[in-house]
Amino acid sequence: MTGQRLDLAGRTLLMSGGSRGIGLAIARRAARDGANVALIAKTDTPDPRLPGTVHTAAAAIEEAGGKALAIVGDIRNEADVVRAVAATADRFGAIDIVVNNASAIALQNPGELPLKRYDLMMDINVRGTFLLSGLALPYLRESSHAQILTLSPPLHPDLRWLRDHAPYTISKYGMTMLTLGMAEQHRDGTLSANCLWPRTTIVTAATMNMRGAEEALRVSRTPRIMADAAYAVLTRPTGHTTGQCLVDETVLREEGVTDFDRYRADPHADATLRTDIFL
Repeated sequence: MTGQRLDLAGRTLLMSGGSRGIGLAIARRAARDGANVALIAKTDTPDPRLPGTVHTAAAAIEEAGGKALAIVGDIRNEADVVRAVAATADRFGAIDIVVNNASAIALQNPGELPLKRYDLMMDINVRGTFLLSGLALPYLRESSHAQILTLSPPLHPDLRWLRDHAPYTISKYGMTMLTLGMAEQHRDGTLSANCLWPRTTIVTAATMNMRGAEEALRVSRTPRIMADAAYAVLTRPTGHTTGQCLVDETVLREEGVTDFDRYRADPHADATLRTDIFL
């Protein structure tokens, strides 16, 4: 992108999740500008399997140069989201950006996937995006830099995604469709709403707890690439880019980035990177 670029100093982001992984990387990147970041997440106490809580994430944001607000809450619970939106506006005086980051994944198909897991995905992925974005809209409409960024994939016509994991596909496409719908509702330029998805698999703490972690490390990138791509999108003027399903690598190439080796999880690996699902 060429032309005007806006930094995030003094801007307020409200993010679902963000205790670790891609969400925390995006939050820390915004914090380097001096942004305010509010996180609503359930991780009040440490999980022995995964490092990081909403409180350690807030500390990392402050260390990076931003101001943080840790909100313990469940994105599926309307009362918790109402409280998070109100607390963010009360603490920082505004909400400029919403990042729909929280997501649940289960790759079984109907007949294999327990109803409880199906409901969990739909409630976190689709209901959570609907709740957080919708409740924040009155504040976003008052901002001169109103943005919604949802971590969800392009709408892909290839039926293999429905064949391989229809419930998860529906939940992620639901996030995308809600975001594109909000973009169309605000084509007057008062709000930008976009989706962002990684070109390759991304290594996170959760990934490293799974079978095949060593191989995943060799063929994946770190959350930093998504953080840099998100930052590039969120610093564009409102209305410049909206209603788009963006891919991290494409965004950064448009920004003039040519060195993608720095994003490899294993900088010494020469294995072909693994393309993420939905692409």
